[in-house]
Amino acid sequence: MAAVLRLAKLAVFSTACTHLGSALSLDIQDSKDADAKNRPVTKVITLLKDMQKQLQKEADEDEAIYDKMACWCQTNDREKTEAIKTAEVRIDGLTTKIEELTAGSARLNTEIKNLEKEIAENQDSLDKATAIREKQLAEFNAEEKDLLQSISALKAAITVLSKHHGGSTGFLQMPKTHMLGVAAMLQNELSKHASLLQGVLTPNERRAAAAFLQAPGDYFDAAPTFKQSYAPQSGEIFGILRQMLETFESNLSASQKEELANQQAYGELKAAKEDEIKAGQAQIDSKTGELADTDEKNAQAKVDVDDTKASLSADEQFLSMLKEKCSMADKEWEERQKTRQLEMEAVSQALAVLSGDDAHDLFTRTFNPSFLQSSSSSDASKDFRASASQVLAAVAAKYSNPKLGALAYQVKLDAFTRVKKAIDDMVAQLLKEKDDEIKHKDFCTDEFHQNQLQTEKKDREEQDLTATIEDLSMKIEGLAKAIEELKGEIAEMQVQLKRAGEDRELQNKEFQSTVADQRETQKLLTSALQFLKDFYHKKTAFIQKQEPVGPPPPAGFETYKNNAGSGGVIQLIQQIISDAKAMEAEAIRSEEDAQKAYEDFVKDTNASIEAKSKDIVEKSEVKARAEGDLVETKEAKEAVILELEQLSNYNAQLHQSCDFVLKNFELRQTARDEEVEALRQAKAILSGAKFEEFLQKV
Repeated sequence: MAAVLRLAKLAVFSTACTHLGSALSLDIQDSKDADAKNRPVTKVITLLKDMQKQLQKEADEDEAIYDKMACWCQTNDREKTEAIKTAEVRIDGLTTKIEELTAGSARLNTEIKNLEKEIAENQDSLDKATAIREKQLAEFNAEEKDLLQSISALKAAITVLSKHHGGSTGFLQMPKTHMLGVAAMLQNELSKHASLLQGVLTPNERRAAAAFLQAPGDYFDAAPTFKQSYAPQSGEIFGILRQMLETFESNLSASQKEELANQQAYGELKAAKEDEIKAGQAQIDSKTGELADTDEKNAQAKVDVDDTKASLSADEQFLSMLKEKCSMADKEWEERQKTRQLEMEAVSQALAVLSGDDAHDLFTRTFNPSFLQSSSSSDASKDFRASASQVLAAVAAKYSNPKLGALAYQVKLDAFTRVKKAIDDMVAQLLKEKDDEIKHKDFCTDEFHQNQLQTEKKDREEQDLTATIEDLSMKIEGLAKAIEELKGEIAEMQVQLKRAGEDRELQNKEFQSTVADQRETQKLLTSALQFLKDFYHKKTAFIQKQEPVGPPPPAGFETYKNNAGSGGVIQLIQQIISDAKAMEAEAIRSEEDAQKAYEDFVKDTNASIEAKSKDIVEKSEVKARAEGDLVETKEAKEAVILELEQLSNYNAQLHQSCDFVLKNFELRQTARDEEVEALRQAKAILSGAKFEEFLQKV
């Protein structure tokens, strides 16, 4: 495109030069003869001009290559520098996060251990309190039972005495067995509750009780004094029994109140300790979940640090290579530009020497001695203005520029001063438009680049978020499936536990029936065996009885002999009884083994159910957190998609504003340069530049 534009420019300039040559030349002798004479120098000039074009073409190609390299260097340098900075910031943040998570994990482990220690201490305190409470309850039950028995015995004794108490002969009519029973009861209570009755009975009462205990049957035989109408001993014993009854009842009431207070205190302590244990266990469960989450985040952060460091290392290596390559490209560009500039200056200097006025005159004298005749000054001025107008009109027609057309017309009419000023103003305006268009192009290039970078970044974020959403969805699905499997396993274990209980109940019933049958069999066989033993043992003893000394008796019955099968029957019954006992013992052992196996199965199954239930709780918590993360990730993805839409809309706006400029930038810049060059040439023509110089420049 640039070569075509340059050819068009040369064509326009050639046309203008032709018109100018026609206006300035008054009389040129036969041009074919002069060209024939000047052909060698003309060829040299043509070759030099071709060299200039080739050098300029190579310079343009180098500049295009360097521009691409510079753009690549600048873009990647900026991107990698930003990526390295972002990675370093991310590594610092992840390192800080890892330190915080590590510290948090250590803190949670310490807190969990402290809570476990507190729970153990509370459980130990509760166990000790329970042991003390059980001991207190056992002591109270024993004391209560003892006191109730004593109170019952005293009430019975008082009832017995009260029936016979009242007359002077009351106790004389009481059966002696009743009197001995009362005495035995009184002695037992005085001995058993000696510490309790300490200080309750007076010495006289103790002496009276001792006298009664020594001779209960004779104690009430003493006759009363003349002032007494009843036996004083009966009233004294009766009072002692009542006093003992009141003491026992009072002590029982106090013990019951104390037991109630102890029971209430233990209940409060137990409730408080169980609440503390429950609260501690809840904290342990919460902190265990938090610890698992912290450890998981810590591990992920470490993986992210490693990945970021690897990416940072790759970016740093690439940036180092880029800087080295771009530095070498800059140096090569500078050397090539400097060398080509020297070459172009040499060619230009040679061309200037060969194209100068003196050289032209010399070549004319050498190869063509004729001279061109000049016209008058006024005619030349008109011709200059006409030629300049033609140059401007040609460029205006080529690029459809009305301003240049108006200026071309103005050149024909106005004076040089006003025309030159108009040309300067238009040149300034064109140069300003050129700078504005360059700025607009740079703006468009930068904005397209930034839009592309941001779009690529958001695309990567969308891809990452999509991958995260898929991972979270798979994780949630896996957790839900695992939870359902655990629930199914728990339900199956509960069914198995129920079936095992039913089977155990049937086995126990069968065991009870078997043992009952065996014992009933043993009972029956033992009874039968006892009958046989009683008979045959007695018979044997009868047979072995020694006859008294004296004359022998007359012949009598023959010797009685046991039934030949009696011994076998007895042994067989004994064997059957032994077998029944062995079967009973075997059934008991089997029952004990089955019961132990059932208890172990119940214990293991309950432990497994508890572990799986805990696993369900933990997985449910993880699933809830994953669902929360999924919602946040979806919201983040929607935000990224919205930003991508905004970037796409902005990209469309940039295309509307920049496509024409970027597509036609080179063409418009070249056209504007040609317009400026045409204006300057027109001004030069109006300023009196020589036609030969104009031809040489073109």
